[in-house]
Amino acid sequence: MSSQRALKPVGDQELALLHFIAGRGQATVAEAVEGFGQPRGLARSTVLTMMERLRKKGHLGRRQVTGIYQYAPRTAPGAAVRQAVQTFVDRTLGGSITPFVAYLAERARVSDDEIAELETLVAKLQQERRSRG
Repeated sequence: MSSQRALKPVGDQELALLHFIAGRGQATVAEAVEGFGQPRGLARSTVLTMMERLRKKGHLGRRQVTGIYQYAPRTAPGAAVRQAVQTFVDRTLGGSITPFVAYLAERARVSDDEIAELETLVAKLQQERRSRG
């Protein structure tokens, strides 16, 4: 799974479908409709369209096996999430993460584990800044 090329951003529903397929390793359209689409009330044509969009955006690959296409992730879902965050920061927040961090500081439901993870990330950023000198 490569994430080196520029990926086109995905929507929430596409990201959920990418997670579903990545969790299985691969999926046919029929499998995605049954396991992902039906529980959400999505028609087969909608699921197929989403899978093809993900393929055209570079997130899924497909190969034909005994006449049926198998779709598999070409990127990790985390790469798609990072791209979605980058798009949000650039377009919605004008490139600044400060409003997002302020939101987190005001949010009452930040767990101890999330705070520890944020502290680790800040320490990593500080270390990288020091090493760049």
